[in-house]
Amino acid sequence: MLIRHSRVSTVGFHLLACLLFVVASVARAEVQLHPTFSDHAVLQRDLKVPIWGTAADGEKVTVEFAGQKRSTVAKNGHWMVTLRPLRANAVGGVLKATGPSNSAQIQDVVVGEVWVCSGQSNMEWPMSRSFEPAGDIAASANPNLRLFTVTKRRSSEIKTDLAYAPHAWVLAAPDTVRNFSAVGYYFGRDLVAALKGVPVGIIHTSWGGSPAEVWMRLGVLEADSDYRAKILEPGAANRSKWEQAVAAWEQRKKDAEGKGATFTEGRPGQPWQPGELYAGMLANIIPYGIRGAIWYQGESNAGQAWQYRRLFADMIKNWRADWGQGDFPFYAVQLAPWDRNKKRDLNVIAAEIVDSDWAQLREAQNYVAKTLPKVDVAVITDVGDKDDIHPTKKAPVGERLARLARAQVYGEKILAHGPRLKSSEFNDSFVRLTFADTGKGLMALNGATLTGFIVAGSDQQWHPAQARIDDAKHVVVQSDAVSRPVAVRYGWNDYPVGNLANSEGLPASPFRTDTWPVSTQPK
Repeated sequence: MLIRHSRVSTVGFHLLACLLFVVASVARAEVQLHPTFSDHAVLQRDLKVPIWGTAADGEKVTVEFAGQKRSTVAKNGHWMVTLRPLRANAVGGVLKATGPSNSAQIQDVVVGEVWVCSGQSNMEWPMSRSFEPAGDIAASANPNLRLFTVTKRRSSEIKTDLAYAPHAWVLAAPDTVRNFSAVGYYFGRDLVAALKGVPVGIIHTSWGGSPAEVWMRLGVLEADSDYRAKILEPGAANRSKWEQAVAAWEQRKKDAEGKGATFTEGRPGQPWQPGELYAGMLANIIPYGIRGAIWYQGESNAGQAWQYRRLFADMIKNWRADWGQGDFPFYAVQLAPWDRNKKRDLNVIAAEIVDSDWAQLREAQNYVAKTLPKVDVAVITDVGDKDDIHPTKKAPVGERLARLARAQVYGEKILAHGPRLKSSEFNDSFVRLTFADTGKGLMALNGATLTGFIVAGSDQQWHPAQARIDDAKHVVVQSDAVSRPVAVRYGWNDYPVGNLANSEGLPASPFRTDTWPVSTQPK
């Protein structure tokens, strides 16, 4: 079937028609709203808003909200209407869908800003486990901040019913915030404060350890020969090996139990399958009206950092195409500093020169931000945890993502970035770097000597460098070991030991001036 809708793109509608509305029971006698529409829901302001659900074939369904009335006829057990753009409204109203024999309605529906937050464990990380959370949790009650969490589900086929677990919007309060995404909460909290009375809804859908390819529609990956060879075929092989390992494990378990022995061996962990979280989780919320998305992921793709330049970009394009809202804002968190739990002294790390795949992944994130519209990156090199891949200081992460939105979406005149390299001038013995986004001037975060810079000559051998702030926008870099530098890198490590920042205290993004091949780049 093909459902036509003035808001969603052709790609989005084919997805909706062929994929989105696959549910366990196709036809239901009663009119029902999709579970993303529950009491306390937030609808996106200033955009056409799709409302959808289920009903028996041929039934006329009428949706009423905020003085609007829209009708349609259910086909193949499903219906959808589009509301005209709504103005922000913090006073809850009733949204009602009526059929011949019943009405389904939800209460306290407000209109404001809706954002999706997704990724892996650092996005999933709950408030209760974040840095000193007690005070923020206790002060979290706010009817203008509303939260929705998509329960975890893997699926090899698109499923959009959300019937596998209870799903509902909730008001921000200590009991609802405690287990919600800390980054998502802090992002929403800062937006509520900045937007002054406009409700904000945060839809959270993430899963620890997940690589980017599991959040993409399988058809997008299948259509690309490189992805077929490097992602789909290895994924199928891993699945086969896992199934064999599970069969062997089950036999060992059966044998042990048959002998009356205690069996303590854990079941083999299931490998990720491309597309499975898109199919099982993300598809549930498409095409719910949203303003944009925030994303904290990349750790699981660091070993393929060069591939991530394409993969991350294609994932964003996939989401945008299927949502049918055009190029909505998409803000990623740059990978946090981490020393792979080596428990090493900071001075040892600072002196190390490596071709870090985490540095390459950060570069890939920046590359996508430069090449796709309305994509940007929040830098958090100053709030990592040297010995833990899960830094608990999530408030600065949410705050910096919110800065990007406040400046780029909501028009606030604030500085949203740390210093970003603008140009480099190579002289006989030193390099002069020019930075943008410096605010009132460059600074060292701890007031000490600048750290984190390395330079190389034409032999491509890297050496630690001395750096100093020359003026508000310039840094001079040199090394006694390199008489004629031709390249500079900053923060090029798993755990960058760099302290360059601007007057707002926002850290500089790691960078390199060279284009020499890196370790994850295909030879």
